[in-house]
Amino acid sequence: MSDIWRLSAVELASRIRNREVSAVDAARSALSRLNAVNPTLNAVIDHRPEDVLAQAADVDAALARGDALGPLAGVPVTVKVNVDQAGYATTNGVNLQKDLIATANSPVVDNLRRAGAVILGRTNTPAFSLRWFTGNALHGDTLNPRNPSLTPGGSSGGAASAVAAGIGHLAHGTDIAGSIRYPAYACGVHGLRPSLGRVAAYNAALPERSIGGQLTAVSGPLGRTIADVRLGLAVLAAADPRDPWWVPAPLVGPDAPRRAALCVNPDGMETEPGVVKALLEAARRLADAGWTVDTLDAIPPMQEAADLQIRMWMADGYDAMLAAAEKEGDQGALVALRGQRDKAAGADLSNFSAALTRRATLTRLWELFFAEYPVLLLPVSAELPFPDKLDLQGDAAYARVWRAQMTQIGVPFMGLPALSVAMGSAMSSVGPSPVGVQIVAGRYREDLCLAAGEVIEAAGPAISIAEPELR
Repeated sequence: MSDIWRLSAVELASRIRNREVSAVDAARSALSRLNAVNPTLNAVIDHRPEDVLAQAADVDAALARGDALGPLAGVPVTVKVNVDQAGYATTNGVNLQKDLIATANSPVVDNLRRAGAVILGRTNTPAFSLRWFTGNALHGDTLNPRNPSLTPGGSSGGAASAVAAGIGHLAHGTDIAGSIRYPAYACGVHGLRPSLGRVAAYNAALPERSIGGQLTAVSGPLGRTIADVRLGLAVLAAADPRDPWWVPAPLVGPDAPRRAALCVNPDGMETEPGVVKALLEAARRLADAGWTVDTLDAIPPMQEAADLQIRMWMADGYDAMLAAAEKEGDQGALVALRGQRDKAAGADLSNFSAALTRRATLTRLWELFFAEYPVLLLPVSAELPFPDKLDLQGDAAYARVWRAQMTQIGVPFMGLPALSVAMGSAMSSVGPSPVGVQIVAGRYREDLCLAAGEVIEAAGPAISIAEPELR
């Protein structure tokens, strides 16, 4: 069965458990797909076929012994190159870290391996994971498999490009300001940013930048079905003592009314018609399934949350980040950092304390909102996916990019979960473009995001696997 790579993660795991497909055959199929399309996409920047096949053989041997298998046993998945995988460089897309070889796995990789997953390869990211575009001097540029004129998103652009094109059945990404949700949106797949504390974070090489806390990028799954994303979350959310911020919250919370709010122009966001059309269609699908959907002109503050998130994010070691970017010489990272200099400037202890106090207030307002509306439909971005490298086309283009991403930046300030749901395609200035919607819920209520996402997914066509024009 040469096209095993086309199966969903859930279906492949079932077939391997039932001995309809061997893990080694699944690994060979995944490697064949990678070899076919990755030279064009450059989504996976490091993989070792012998290691992949050895992992798969271990799964088959465990199955033959009758050992208990994890929920992802034998399923090829990818991991982002900014998390530790023993024996591999945690480059984060920069030459400065090309020899930073991990001696142990991050919690993310350990949890995937304990679940039986086969790590297929490591996916690309922009330098320092700082942009909504994916390219760097060390690994090169990643292409969007659905339209190479568009960004694949960032910073988990390699992850989204890979899973959209059938390289792996599930992908790992990280998100501090849209880095899972936007690549999923741009590449036409689903992507979940979990609540702060849901998934343990730790990189031994750079521990001060990788343990919990408000400013850490949260790990989450990207997949071609909501069921796969749900399974990925369950695996990634396992406990790990290395992250003191990890929260033992249940994956399924109390019953909630099937009630959603829709806001197409949060805080005056100038949402373009193609995105509005997708939001209205998502709302219609929920309503047709028996949900109550109310259209709101006003929701709790989002622009203020985005401004404060940028300030806290950029002020957290801004001078050191800028110095590292200057040493690396990466244009994209320098543009991203220099463009936010004003927000980072003057972030002294009193300002930082005030931001933390305001975060508590805003989080309270949002939790009260979700007590009335368990689910909120928002734009992922004010625009359809950007032309690639738009942020490097001058000050006006840079400002346009950051302005359009307000909801992606604001949601993490309150530690909320958010799901990017693919909604097919629309026409952009550079041709056919993926489009999607964002579903937000209260803290640790990823189950509500996923439940609404499943309803929306079920009422539309299945996500197709991208077939890029091969070089």
